[in-house]
Amino acid sequence: MGDTAGGGQKPRFAIMGSGGVGGFFGAKLAAAGFPTTFVARGAHLEALRDHGLTVEAGEERRTLPVEATDDPSSIGPVDFVLFSVKLWDTESAAEACRPLIGPDTAVLSLQNGVDSEQRIAGVLGEEHVLGGVAEISATIAEPGVIRCYSPFQRIRFGELDGRQSERCEMLDAALTAAGIEHARPEDIHVALWTKFIMLVGLSALTAVTRRPVGEVRGDPDTRALLLQVMRETLAVGKASGVALPDDLVETMAERANSLGATVKASMAVDLERGNRLELPWLSGKVVGLGRELGVPTPANGFVVAALKFHQDGAPRD
Repeated sequence: MGDTAGGGQKPRFAIMGSGGVGGFFGAKLAAAGFPTTFVARGAHLEALRDHGLTVEAGEERRTLPVEATDDPSSIGPVDFVLFSVKLWDTESAAEACRPLIGPDTAVLSLQNGVDSEQRIAGVLGEEHVLGGVAEISATIAEPGVIRCYSPFQRIRFGELDGRQSERCEMLDAALTAAGIEHARPEDIHVALWTKFIMLVGLSALTAVTRRPVGEVRGDPDTRALLLQVMRETLAVGKASGVALPDDLVETMAERANSLGATVKASMAVDLERGNRLELPWLSGKVVGLGRELGVPTPANGFVVAALKFHQDGAPRD
């Protein structure tokens, strides 16, 4: 692939944002022998350097030595960047990616929102961006340790214009070799909004109630609110021109029933830890788009009002 892969060599990966999502999938790629460098900072970076990366999933626990840095310029151009930073860091992290970008480098966003690809493209150029969806529940349990809570770990990806490409073929082969479940949907925008509808609902309700998904879906009042949040998000997506099926919320509600009862969305975990929240890019994004498109979003408006005083995180001394 261009100048970065070389003839017959395995594609090179950089993991921009080595938390739950990037750490888990990056570990699979590194374990499969793909040259993979993790971009991290602080105590997490020091732990990666000193002790390697540990991944816990179910009863399994595996530690492997990894390459890690806080300086992307020390890596140089790669074939693929797995981009999984928090949504508020999108533009600054995209800027930091510039030394990683060669003529054919692809940046695969595995973030939570529906506008990340456009925001990354605004910095690096649309030709370097792939649409991506990560279906996983994982977090940094402690520095150097990623804990996966979901029984599934999948990536969906594709070109934003829907075309088939050589780089998608290369990524497909790499994910297969690494044992990462993946798919290439015909319309990546439908996949992005499908995840967004579920994520907005679960983020909103597990954060507002401070309770796990099992309790949220089991109580008739909170389940009704969950479905209303999701239906508003679906309506906004359809008004945006995305070809979403009318019964998608019912499908997502059934999928929510299959989640482990103790699962909480990452925004709820961030709220508990006093961290900054992705609220403006989740329910806040739904409210903003609804206002632009003339779609009522009262349930999401309630969520924004209920959580807005927490969205910048707990005060730090």
